[in-house]
Amino acid sequence: MNTIILFYKYIHIPGPNKILEWQKKLCTELGLKGRVILAHEGINATLGGLHENIIAYKTAMDNHELFNGIDFKETHNTQDHFPRLRIVVKKEILNLGIDPAYATADQAGIHLKPSQAHALMAEKPNDLVIIDCRNPYEAAIGTIPGAIIPDVQHFRDFPAYIDNHLDEIRDKQVLMYCTGGIRCERASAYVKLKGVAKEVFHIKGGIHRYVEEFPNGFFRGKNYVFDGRVSVKVTDDILGSCSICKIPCDDYSNCLRAACNKHFIGCPNCIKTYGNTCSAFCYDLITNHYAQKRPSPIKIYDDLNK
Repeated sequence: MNTIILFYKYIHIPGPNKILEWQKKLCTELGLKGRVILAHEGINATLGGLHENIIAYKTAMDNHELFNGIDFKETHNTQDHFPRLRIVVKKEILNLGIDPAYATADQAGIHLKPSQAHALMAEKPNDLVIIDCRNPYEAAIGTIPGAIIPDVQHFRDFPAYIDNHLDEIRDKQVLMYCTGGIRCERASAYVKLKGVAKEVFHIKGGIHRYVEEFPNGFFRGKNYVFDGRVSVKVTDDILGSCSICKIPCDDYSNCLRAACNKHFIGCPNCIKTYGNTCSAFCYDLITNHYAQKRPSPIKIYDDLNK
């Protein structure tokens, strides 16, 4: 059985291409798969492999002058959920859509431990606003009820959303959360720099750390993850609905029609009826041989992690 690790670190990397070669060699030797994103501002990664090899990887990282002290979020006893290893250098380790020099991680809001965030939500102060910093398709299957879910297609649209909704956070305590904490680092910094909120907090370690400590806490449903598992069940609540028949459902699929490849929630009956396509339209195109079927899972994985 394998172990999956999710981690990031905002740290200045003077030569990300050199680190890329080191990471490629290290991960290949250890048989790890997943994705590693590098930039001058740091590292962001999700990797999976044999438990002993993950331990060796973490040791190598901790012994590196740039990467010691990382908070590795781990999931044990998993299957192989990654089709391959992908390591890239980008402008940002997560695309917020603004200059990486603006709203940096060291300007982030106050980190709250899961217990502190839980206590704050339990108090239910009148001036508390909770913001889910993930994309709507992630929040569709699991979120904190009552949290604001920004109507954005991509994380890079988040700054514009905040700019257009400043009155919702004016003079408020703002608590932000995401999957593992990385999005909230710069997102909370951006909210802080607007200068309208009373205070800005975010949950240290994100949903991952929060549900470890509070498995039946305020977060309900499933936690969306960017690997072959797609999602991890936290509670029995089903928040989503089948995009075809609308019955309660929280299982994601990708439309079999290559030109569509829509990431959609589909119930078992509709998945069977429409041949793993997202609609009658796509199903007809596939069955009448007017359209190509989507490629291997590697392509889908790559698309989701762009």
